[in-house]
Amino acid sequence: MNDETDRYHPLRDLRFLLTPEHECGYLAEQEAVTLFVDPQCELTPSSYSLLAEIGFRRSGEHLYRPHCPQCKACIPVRIPVERFVASRNQRRVLARNNDLHVRWSSARYHEEHFALYRRYMQSRHTGSSMDDDNPTYYRRLLDTDWCETRLAEIRQGTQLFGVAITDWLENGLSAVYTFFDPDAASRSLGTYAILRQVQTARQHEMRYVYLGYWIKSCAKMAYKDRFRPFEYFDGHRWHIDKQD
Repeated sequence: MNDETDRYHPLRDLRFLLTPEHECGYLAEQEAVTLFVDPQCELTPSSYSLLAEIGFRRSGEHLYRPHCPQCKACIPVRIPVERFVASRNQRRVLARNNDLHVRWSSARYHEEHFALYRRYMQSRHTGSSMDDDNPTYYRRLLDTDWCETRLAEIRQGTQLFGVAITDWLENGLSAVYTFFDPDAASRSLGTYAILRQVQTARQHEMRYVYLGYWIKSCAKMAYKDRFRPFEYFDGHRWHIDKQD
């Protein structure tokens, strides 16, 4: 890298902060440490895209990556769009939801979306910090001024079945959070949303769909293992994993 390129590298002036140890949200009896980009730093779509390339994830206005000294269970994973082929079960999911359509909209707060979000939280995460009538936490999923976030609205006619909050990066889509009608469990709408994100990335000639972190022993993340082949980041570079 020459001096001119180095001077304007999007990550050059970023600072990073480590949290104290805190309770792990995924593995029982484990302590976690998180590496954050200093919130005082100026972020851009380019810096966000580059940070995603090295395993960072967005949570509200923050970018973070697990940095636990004794545990490497959280593995960043992404779907290489051109190599992905839907499995037989995933093709069934698409066929089962053939009556639905997806409309992309800007990431603005809508009462209709929040009402569905509340129903989903009450069904899936009752009593958690996310299960709150106050829309503040939900708004944080949407409100960022340094990235392009869009909402994939999943509908049957005018009826809202689900929303996939998605960041549009320079080289792909990042699946931030998806919520859907808890009464429509038979539709497998979480899987459907990812399949439609893959289709959208392919249509826009993007290379990846980022799925966040995968923990092999965590049941909540088991669905990510079904999108093969995926790529995983070992802290230095991405590897392809075709294992069924």
